Amino acid sequence: MDRESKDGGTGTPDTDGLAWELLDSAIDYSCPGFDVRRDDVRLPDGTETDYHYVDEPPAVVVLPFVAGREKEREEGEELVVIEEWRQAVGRVSRGLPAGTTEPDDDDLADAARRELTEETGYEAGTVEPLLSSEPINGVANAVHHYFVARDCTPTGEQELDFNESIRVSTAPYDDLLAQALDGSVRDGRTLLGVFAYELHGRGE
Repeated sequence: MDRESKDGGTGTPDTDGLAWELLDSAIDYSCPGFDVRRDDVRLPDGTETDYHYVDEPPAVVVLPFVAGREKEREEGEELVVIEEWRQAVGRVSRGLPAGTTEPDDDDLADAARRELTEETGYEAGTVEPLLSSEPINGVANAVHHYFVARDCTPTGEQELDFNESIRVSTAPYDDLLAQALDGSVRDGRTLLGVFAYELHGRGE
C-alpha cells in the first residue's frame, strides 16, 4: 500500500469529513506511459469500495517561442508547434510539445528542455514556469507543469519514442490563439497553456 505522491504540488488538509480512507492500493494493469491503479477505500459514511484511476508521472508542457521572432505584440511572436497522431480520438492533434518526466528528474525546467528537444529538435535559451494543473483529477493523478521557453533554435534531430508520430512546424502565436478560441485546436494542454500565457504571461 506504499504509494508516493507524484504531483510535486501542495495539498490542503481535510477539515470537513470529505476524505476517503485508503485501505490498500495496487496496480491492476500497466502499459507504456501509465498504469491503472486500484485503491481500496472507506468512504466517509463507512462504505468500503474500490476506485480505479490512471496513475502516471508528472508531465511538462512547453510554449516554445522561436529565437529572432519574439517581437512586439503587434508584430507577432512565433511558436514551435507539433502535429501528432492521437489514437484515442482517431485524428491528428495540433498543439504544444509535451512529455512525461523521468523518475530522476529533480528539475522540472530541465525536463521541459529535454522534452522540447526530443520532440522537436529545438533547444531553448531560457525556460520559465507558467503554471501547474491537474487536468482530469477525477480519473487520473496527472499533473502538468507548464513552461515558457524563449530563444528556441533548431539544433538537432527529434528523438521520438517508438509510439510517437510527430511533425514539427512553426506558427504565429496569434494564429494558435485564434484556433484555440474558434475550436480548431482542441488539445486540452495546448488550450490551457495558450490561455494562461495570454492572461498572465504575455508581455512580461
